[in-house]
Amino acid sequence: MIQIRPVSDLRNKFTDIEKEVQNGEPIFLTKNGYGAMVVLSMEAYARLSAPEEFVMDVADAAAESTTERLTHDEVFGSLRSKINAR
Repeated sequence: MIQIRPVSDLRNKFTDIEKEVQNGEPIFLTKNGYGAMVVLSMEAYARLSAPEEFVMDVADAAAESTTERLTHDEVFGSLRSKINAR
């Protein structure tokens, strides 16, 4: 079930919010009736950002294994030519 709470609950009821996010569900916080932020557990955030972190780790490993560096134009020019060749 979606949890929507006023942002003041973050200050006034932090322990309650902390317990709720440990179940893996986000809590949406509002300020003056409008969405302000989302609170997630560290584990839930890690699940959301894991694919991006993995890709960055692979890119870092590839960069460490070679001294070759490409410019923006070289990379995107190569991609454009591959896409246009289809």
